[in-house]
Amino acid sequence: MSVGRLPVTVGHQRLCVAEEMIRITHNVSIPVNEVRFTASRSGGPGGQQVNKQSTRVTLWFDVANSESLSAAQKRRVLNGLTTRINKRGILRVVSQKTRSQALNRTAAIERFADLVRTALKPSKRRRPTRMPASVRERRLDEKRRRGRLKRDRSKEIEASSH
Repeated sequence: MSVGRLPVTVGHQRLCVAEEMIRITHNVSIPVNEVRFTASRSGGPGGQQVNKQSTRVTLWFDVANSESLSAAQKRRVLNGLTTRINKRGILRVVSQKTRSQALNRTAAIERFADLVRTALKPSKRRRPTRMPASVRERRLDEKRRRGRLKRDRSKEIEASSH
């Protein structure tokens, strides 16, 4: 997991002490205070307890105003996660896999770290390749053959119509 210990509350008990940073890569960490969590009612089956507990967790991260990311890193995250970031530059990650708010919170943090990690990873540059002359010649020969075939067909149609 990319996070140390987070504050997890079950009922009225606090299970562990807060860790200050969410580790993304070996040299990029985001402070927990830059991330906001909201809980809402989760969809899906739940039996008698359905629609009573807010177990879906949404993680909000303001990429545009983050102090822990450089300008280049912000650009890379904003460009790499455009479908998950709104117009104000806020990244939204939702987790509702389990019926436990604490587990969904941990899952949301893990997914957030994975998303940011992949967005920060530089894409491999394309190495330009050359088409071999034999392949180019074969393609052009095939085009000439098809053209001749079609030309011959049109000559047959003209001859039969006279």
